Amino acid sequence: MSSKGQQVIKAWYKEKSWRQFPFQKEMEATYLQGYSGLLNAPTGSGKTFALFLPFVADYINRHPDTYSTRKDNGLQMLWITPLRALTNDIRKAMQEACDELGLPWRIGTRTGDTSAAEKQALKRKLPEVLLTTPESLHLMLAQKEYPKIFKNLQVVVIDEWHELLGTKRGVQVELGLSKLKVLSNGHLPPTTHLRIWGISATIGNLEQAAEVLLGNTFPADKIKMVRANLEKKLDIRSVIPPNIENYSWTGHIGVKLLPQVMELVAKSKTTLIFCNTRSQAEIWYHAIIDNYPEYAGILAMHHGSLDNELRNWVEQALHAEALKAVVCTSSLDLGVDFRPVDTVVQVGSPKGVARFMQRAGRSGHHPGAVSKAYFVPTHSLELLEGAALKQAIRQGIFESRDPMLLTMDVLIQYMVTLAVSDGFRADELFNEVKSTYAFADLNRNEYNQLLDFITNGGKTLAQYDEFLKVEVEEGLYKVNSRRVAMRHRLSIGTITSELSIRVKWLSGGSLGTIEEGFISKLKPGNTFWFAGRSLEFLHVKEMTAFVKKSNAKKGLIPSWAGGRMPLSSQLSAVFRDKLDEVAHGGETDEEVIALKPLFKLQAELSHLPQSHEFLIESFKSREGHHLIFYPFEGRLVHEGMASLFAYRIAKVRPASFSIAMNDYGFELLSDEDIAIEEILEDADFFSINNLLDDILHSLNANEMARRRFRDIAHIGGLVFTGYPGQQIKNKHLQASTSLLFEVFSEYEPDNLLIRQAYNEALAFQLEEFRLRMALQRIEKQSIILKTIERPTPFAFPIMVDNLSRDKLTTETLEERVAKMARRYGTDIGSEEEEPDKKKARPAGIRRKKGF
Repeated sequence: MSSKGQQVIKAWYKEKSWRQFPFQKEMEATYLQGYSGLLNAPTGSGKTFALFLPFVADYINRHPDTYSTRKDNGLQMLWITPLRALTNDIRKAMQEACDELGLPWRIGTRTGDTSAAEKQALKRKLPEVLLTTPESLHLMLAQKEYPKIFKNLQVVVIDEWHELLGTKRGVQVELGLSKLKVLSNGHLPPTTHLRIWGISATIGNLEQAAEVLLGNTFPADKIKMVRANLEKKLDIRSVIPPNIENYSWTGHIGVKLLPQVMELVAKSKTTLIFCNTRSQAEIWYHAIIDNYPEYAGILAMHHGSLDNELRNWVEQALHAEALKAVVCTSSLDLGVDFRPVDTVVQVGSPKGVARFMQRAGRSGHHPGAVSKAYFVPTHSLELLEGAALKQAIRQGIFESRDPMLLTMDVLIQYMVTLAVSDGFRADELFNEVKSTYAFADLNRNEYNQLLDFITNGGKTLAQYDEFLKVEVEEGLYKVNSRRVAMRHRLSIGTITSELSIRVKWLSGGSLGTIEEGFISKLKPGNTFWFAGRSLEFLHVKEMTAFVKKSNAKKGLIPSWAGGRMPLSSQLSAVFRDKLDEVAHGGETDEEVIALKPLFKLQAELSHLPQSHEFLIESFKSREGHHLIFYPFEGRLVHEGMASLFAYRIAKVRPASFSIAMNDYGFELLSDEDIAIEEILEDADFFSINNLLDDILHSLNANEMARRRFRDIAHIGGLVFTGYPGQQIKNKHLQASTSLLFEVFSEYEPDNLLIRQAYNEALAFQLEEFRLRMALQRIEKQSIILKTIERPTPFAFPIMVDNLSRDKLTTETLEERVAKMARRYGTDIGSEEEEPDKKKARPAGIRRKKGF
């Protein structure tokens, strides 16, 4: 028999003329039985109500006669989301449901966008449901008497858990949950536990995702997985260039297909045009307005560097059906429900299956609707990635999100957070932290090192007062300095990036933020494009760049760090499968059929590798002797493999190499002829024997670790980035972290943060695990060595990549590619410039790797 709460919810569904999906009914029953776990549901399937309404039903069951009159219940539900933009939509939907159900509840939000007045109001009177972010949760834990906030808490929901898993923000969530679980023991009955639920789109390791979320001490008999099993209807098509022979073989922008994209926009109600980088979004917006001025007023742009008010306006305009199209980045990837959106255009490969699914789901964002998505290649071979994406989705192949382990910088920050509020006792906190997946392997010696670090500065920094943050009073670790507490609260979080400078009109009003490195290169009077506007740079004052409107048609486009995403391992594998189909003549996909001229040319000039083959091409040009390898494993793996192979070649014959790579392969360019046939006879050339040692010898491991250490030092509180409006300049921060890295390396080589820096460099910059797997695959393949006369369709993009990054020149990239094409007699169509290479400028001396 249905409970009172279930009856009320059922009646509400009926009144709305909505149908409760089977997975929503299962979720309701599972929740009411006291389980925690993971809800796996695609975007647009009704997953928010799937978890919120069972919580409401449970509340009604606990107060069957007074649920419609009870007020001021304290915080009952904490809803954590990775994006601040998601909170507004979710809050409105929840508040509307509560009003219609007759619940006198308040749904509140607490994020970085919440005003100081609103935060104070939240302190005085807590809402029943609070929507927040991982950073804001930790800011609440940094408040005095924080246990009072959570004394009535019944459930915590982590929305979009797949986006947090495998990141330091995810570790933040794990640590926060470990504390909330302990606090709940004081107000929940002994036989019950704080309910914790994650909501996740489909990823390759859902079971592990649930383990990470709940920790290693959660009772196994209280954990369940609820799967929506809804077949999301997807209509995915590629935009095929009209003349593939003349379409770019390389490039990163794709605006040559603008007319075809605008045809799609014209036929649709509302279109989201997804770009992989903010620079690319700026360029596409600029191109549309220039070529289609009639779209002024009904076209908008949305990315993470734009001012919050601008982004909110775009979201509201989407809801109000006032926009025909929005050029956007991952800032609109998640959760936001824009019903008018019926078409998604993905410009360039998203480099991952799950990411593409997430974006495709922005269209038809309600149950039963068809999601229409178009894939727009930015260069010819990227069409094959489009075919691979479609096949991976058909086969249900999705990326896994590997959890982060033993991130000591996040733990240090968390320990100081608790010391800033009410303090902590070492043994109690050690047990809490060990209950998380991330720190299950933390040993007491490491923990004691961290305690020593936050109280005495460790072995190295004991003489410097600024590193002695926490004091110990009768076993209680506590921060007593108001200055330390204030600086720590300002630094809570794990998102690190280049120092940002706000861009404002001279007359007032903010446009957003741009990284310091870009602004530092501008002179007064220079023109640049940002937020879809042509701006004249005036001056910088107190970390703010003041601008005025410019009528100039040309200008620089800002570039942001971290623009290039590597091909995921899953998409790489399917890409190799598609290539194998091509080599065997199995042309069934429209993309493969369109690429036949390119593949025919590749076969004529060199070879089309099958799945059991590993292709190496060699040829001589006026630049030197080229060796080009094709693992098809993604840019990061290729960077490590290129340096590894160069090192192993140089052990046989000393040589210097210039290295270039893309997602498909890499090039070793030398001044001297390399007898690669003889070197390949060495059985250990592709071996994983001594791999780690060879990697560390082949790369500047110190420099890679130093770069990782900068972020680690920031998160761990070793450097302070400054007060609002008074940030410390980027070069000063870099100098501070470099000095600390040198000091630790010399005087405290066993320092946990130094060890973490090296581990992160291997795991994230080189993807060492993928590199190892790729070498094991190549070892079993037949080596096909081809001596060619001129660059092949596979080789040319790699060589252009080297052109665009490593030479000192006064020519634009477009001019240099055209010259290169003429030299080799290659018909490639006109090339496009990279977003951050719009103006001819010195790009630095060509990178040489000497051995």
